[in-house]
Amino acid sequence: MIDFMDIHPDVADALAAAKPVVALESTIITHGMPWPDNDRMAGAVEDIIRAEDAIPATIAVIDGRLKVGLSQDERQDLAQVKSAMKLSRADLAYSVSEGRTGGTTVAATMIGAQLAGIKVFATGGIGGVHKGAEKSFDISADLDELARTPVIVVSAGAKAILDIEKTLEVLETRGVPVVGYATDTMPAFWSRSSPFPAPLRLDTADAIARFFRTRSGMGILGGMLVANPVPQEAEIEAAEMAGYIATAQADAERQGVSGKAVTPFLLSRIVELTDGRSLATNIALVKNNARLAARIARAL
Repeated sequence: MIDFMDIHPDVADALAAAKPVVALESTIITHGMPWPDNDRMAGAVEDIIRAEDAIPATIAVIDGRLKVGLSQDERQDLAQVKSAMKLSRADLAYSVSEGRTGGTTVAATMIGAQLAGIKVFATGGIGGVHKGAEKSFDISADLDELARTPVIVVSAGAKAILDIEKTLEVLETRGVPVVGYATDTMPAFWSRSSPFPAPLRLDTADAIARFFRTRSGMGILGGMLVANPVPQEAEIEAAEMAGYIATAQADAERQGVSGKAVTPFLLSRIVELTDGRSLATNIALVKNNARLAARIARAL
């Protein structure tokens, strides 16, 4: 793997000493918000993980090198790239072989984490089944990755722009455990609850780590999703968000937005519709997930 992957010295030292490490995605840097807000947010999330006595490992591809852990200079440079690819399983190796630069989605970050030996990954929300998927077949590769790659993914559930009910059905079919953290209800990204029950519930980082170890010990393949509700003070209630989401989706359909461009378009449009409130909530939930992920990594 030395031919295509660079592990930051801090991450390599922690892994060699069996110390806790938390992987972080990079599409939130390359496609989530503009410079310099994206770099400030990414730096703040890394600081939260360090404050929890764990090591952050932001994963990205830079000039054809799969980076597991970024220096401050690398992160700042990545945050200013205008033409970064949005990388998933299908094109991660392409970006490496062609010397490209890109941000890693949930699926690609899980692959990078597994290659490096990292077991816990914090993100905002996973991809899933898009509304209207019965016609478009637009289903995120994140779901299949969760079924095959043994990494704990801590998120605020699936992004609320998705069909959460169908996303849960696909995860169940793929055999992916979905654990509500201290909740019986699935969170809906910006909102603490949705109409759908969480399939499983655990209330501590130790219990989540024990569950993961038990699955591994029994030879059950794949990862698991931990659904961590956004802090109450940062929540935008689901009934209010529903109107913004419907408007953004109608705009996307009218403009013919499709494929990988759909999610960034919807998130950006919702930021406009909420006068920036959704972005503040997004940042709060990412930080909350990073904190929990670090505690799970310590428990492991």
